[in-house]
Amino acid sequence: MMPVFKSSRRDFSFGPWKLTAARTHIMKSAEAERLAEELHMPCVPEMMFGDNILRIQHESLFGIEFNATDALKCVNNSQGMVKVACAEEWQESRSDPEHSKEVVKPYDWTYTTDYKGTLLGDLVKLKVSPTTEHIDTEKLKAREQIMFFEEVLLFEDELHDHGVSSLSVKIADKRYMLREYTSRESKISSLMHVPPPLFTDPNEIAQYLPVKETVCEKLEFPEDLHPELAAAPEST
Repeated sequence: MMPVFKSSRRDFSFGPWKLTAARTHIMKSAEAERLAEELHMPCVPEMMFGDNILRIQHESLFGIEFNATDALKCVNNSQGMVKVACAEEWQESRSDPEHSKEVVKPYDWTYTTDYKGTLLGDLVKLKVSPTTEHIDTEKLKAREQIMFFEEVLLFEDELHDHGVSSLSVKIADKRYMLREYTSRESKISSLMHVPPPLFTDPNEIAQYLPVKETVCEKLEFPEDLHPELAAAPEST
């Protein structure tokens, strides 16, 4: 018998801040089709967790949230379609009349997104500004007590057996609030020396991929917020 999936929600409060991690079921097909239509995409990822959320929110209601729908809004839905090595052979094998040569509306079927989170708040929001500071990954490896840690999967797709596209969010209560986006990319021909099992492990394969783009930003508290109310969370 298959184990029954149970939705979960975890809240962690400290000072004026509240961290929320919610994990629920995969989006139903009817909802997925409706979302794809709204986003002008042929389809959304196979495993779309539309109600999964990771949120950091101040009692004044400003903060940042990560969710799958907003992440897909950053996917190129009009161009940039990647071709796999066997694309031409696949087309030739289906040249008979019963298979159309027309390709669906071009979109990035790898679901590559530069999503950096959704800022919350109506009256006040976190101020985003460029910074030269980077997230110290070595510091993150330090053995110290962590009061709160969560990882939430937003979506995943096996790309028609041509790889894996996965977007997840992790949070730990560290001593700063920086936002860093890094894009890494390499042709498979340049990775022949890398053991194949590492290809689907983001933490392992990253060291073999050259950096294409890095964006570092500092999330600062609203200027009219009293210092004692800010009590900055330690998060990355």
